[in-house]
Amino acid sequence: MLAEQVEPRVTAEGAAQLRAAWKTPQGVKYLTAVNNSEVGLWYALTCFFFMMAAGVLALLMRVQLAFPGNDFLSADRFNQFFTMHGSAMMFLFAVPMFEAMAILLLPAFLGARDMPFPRLSAFGYWCFLIGGVFVFGSVLFDAAPSSGWFMYPPLATQSEGVGSDIWLLGLSFIEVASIAAAVELIVGVLKCRPPGMRINLMPLYGWYVLVVGGMILFAFPPLIAGDFLFELERSFNWPFFDPERGGNPLLWQHLFWIFGHPEVYIIFLPSIAIAAMIVPTVANRPIVGYSWIVLSAVGTGFLSFGLWVHHMFTTGLPSLSLGFFSAASESVVIPTGIQLFAFLATLMVGRLTLSVPMLFIAGALAIFVFGGLTGIMLALVPFDWQVHDSYFIVAHLHYTLFGGMVFPVLAGVYYFYPFLRKKMLSERIGKWVFWLIFIGFNVTFLPMHLSGLRGMPRRVFTYPDEPGLNLLNLISTVGAFIIAIGFLLFAWDLLRPRRKHPLAPLNPWNAGTLEWSNDVPAEAWGSRSIPYVTSRYPLWDQTKLVERMHAGRYYLPDAPEHKRETLITTVLDARPIQCMRVTGPAWITLAAAGFTGGAFIFPTFHVYWPAIVCAAFAIVCILYWLWTSTAPIPPKEMRDVGLGLKLPIYAAGPASAGWWGVWITMLGDTTAFASLVFGYFFYWTASADYPPADAVHANGPLIFTASLVLLCSWALTVAAREVNRRGRVAMARVLLIAAPLCAVGGIAALIASVLVAGLDPVSHVYPATVWAFMVWACVHMGAGIIMQLYCLARSLAGRMTPTHDADLWNVTLYWHFMALTAAVTGLVIGLFPRMM
Repeated sequence: MLAEQVEPRVTAEGAAQLRAAWKTPQGVKYLTAVNNSEVGLWYALTCFFFMMAAGVLALLMRVQLAFPGNDFLSADRFNQFFTMHGSAMMFLFAVPMFEAMAILLLPAFLGARDMPFPRLSAFGYWCFLIGGVFVFGSVLFDAAPSSGWFMYPPLATQSEGVGSDIWLLGLSFIEVASIAAAVELIVGVLKCRPPGMRINLMPLYGWYVLVVGGMILFAFPPLIAGDFLFELERSFNWPFFDPERGGNPLLWQHLFWIFGHPEVYIIFLPSIAIAAMIVPTVANRPIVGYSWIVLSAVGTGFLSFGLWVHHMFTTGLPSLSLGFFSAASESVVIPTGIQLFAFLATLMVGRLTLSVPMLFIAGALAIFVFGGLTGIMLALVPFDWQVHDSYFIVAHLHYTLFGGMVFPVLAGVYYFYPFLRKKMLSERIGKWVFWLIFIGFNVTFLPMHLSGLRGMPRRVFTYPDEPGLNLLNLISTVGAFIIAIGFLLFAWDLLRPRRKHPLAPLNPWNAGTLEWSNDVPAEAWGSRSIPYVTSRYPLWDQTKLVERMHAGRYYLPDAPEHKRETLITTVLDARPIQCMRVTGPAWITLAAAGFTGGAFIFPTFHVYWPAIVCAAFAIVCILYWLWTSTAPIPPKEMRDVGLGLKLPIYAAGPASAGWWGVWITMLGDTTAFASLVFGYFFYWTASADYPPADAVHANGPLIFTASLVLLCSWALTVAAREVNRRGRVAMARVLLIAAPLCAVGGIAALIASVLVAGLDPVSHVYPATVWAFMVWACVHMGAGIIMQLYCLARSLAGRMTPTHDADLWNVTLYWHFMALTAAVTGLVIGLFPRMM
């Protein structure tokens, strides 16, 4: 039936129901909004603010470096600005901007109503805002970190003041937001695609989000593990990086760059994703080499984890290691090049329409390729030895990041602005912005290659009066101000009022993907009805698709119970399996983020009781959030979603989005634990006396008992799930009482194994490492106990039944990982030292 044949009354009634269900809160309650359109916009604007603030710091540094012997900034203030500029650009702009744009755009690309866990997105944003203001605000109080955005020990561990603690704990808090967003995005791509959108029909943007989300999941945890060890040294004098007591500062470099080099591609790949959506549109034809691009994106993500020693060529590593990582650094060019050549081929065979977004994409390709060529040079160990810690590195880094991230993001803003705000940005101003930033960028950073080759060291606040450096530095400073003018013009065009501007057309660029099917004027529900997709470019290939979507001819055309709903589909072939009811606006996400922030921020000033209180309140807030809004038992089991299809409202286990969220979160957590294990064996291989010959080990019988009892707790949790499913609710409750009791016993035995042995974590890195494993395991087992008791409470309250047991499935999955943690902890600190 054609769209125009649908009864108007039915269409209007369904739209009114959806409008009521997805209404955005007004007034002060607007802060409780969880819609992806609102949270993503907050995220993006906050990232833009931090980018502009970090740019101001860069301008002040360039003023200082305009002339030799300048005293505009002191050495300490310059170091604070340098550290905060790099930290803000990486942690407060580059990675969060990807997540902001993905939260904004991904549901529309997938024809979904929203992300699967809207409150998690909002919680992540508020964590990011609180942490970002705390970290960046330290500049205003002369308390900013000053040891570089990489925070190498011993300079950072032994620095005076709270700057290093602000960096460590503040950015660790922000990393919580990054991982929360990554979990949300991965589950969104895997489980929220529209019916028919098999994984090989997914928009390239979805593939890039999936790859980058996975990279965040495996790249950020090593840094979190490093932060954990770093702060233990700063707060309690445990010597993980102190060579005089067996520590090794190189461990921090390994953990940092295991994160740091993949982060370059975490920044680059989402920007390429934007190009992958703009290029087919301006060429007016499907992308060339879709499968090759997907494989190349996956390959780039995989290879990026084998490049971290690229940043450590001058640390005295063995020649064999240098050769391996040099070859790996060269090889990553191959999948990157495939993606760029596919874009060029698409432009060559299409009918190119030059526009402002395409102008920025062209500039991005030119600048990134130049940065990639210097990257190949730096992958050669002898050349890297010559220019390491010089301004050649600064130039290479900025060519890579501006070309690989900033220019594509600007292209994305101009391209997607009519989707987001239903108005157009100025084409004339956009061209001025492009040329000012493009020319200013090259004027700033091109001379740095030469100044670096002439010996200009990086990270210095002044330099000697030498003819080979003076003019080059002055030119770079002039170029920086040209860039600033371009960004100010961009900011004015982006933020100026547009009340009198006409609405943009529904699909102003004549694109082929689903995001351009959303209503004009904008509606908070996203897609009017969720379509059945049979093509990679459905707006080009499926006749009258948009008209039928707007007429409510597809899935979920109404909301008779005024509930927010979206479809959950299978991972590979996108068969609909659930009508998921997602959460709506709530204050609890702000409260949870605020108390979580206190748990991170108070220890910065070595004030621990308020931190403990905040952590307790954060746990209470999260438990209330889960209790009141997740896995509720629906009044009816099935929902008619349209087109004759009925789907269950409730799902548990692998069929539910929540189970996938726990699975993905625990992969990241286990990666952090694996990083601790890596650190243990790093000390063993790097030192002839680890553990020392006279070392006291953790008590063997107690370690064995702890591991065994914790494994019993896991087994009891698994048994409780199976018994509950068979309808033996009373027995399941008994098991859910026994399981946390076993876990408490395991924690007590684990703590006693260290205390009874008399291990002093301050004396040497070996006992400090054993204590670190103990602390990590106890904290995680404690969280597991709370989860077991939560399931018991849900069962007693009638909120969990044999047929509605999603909570128990998710907690059991968590304990699968805890069983692995318990076993590995016992082997590493109990058995292995006695075998060496």
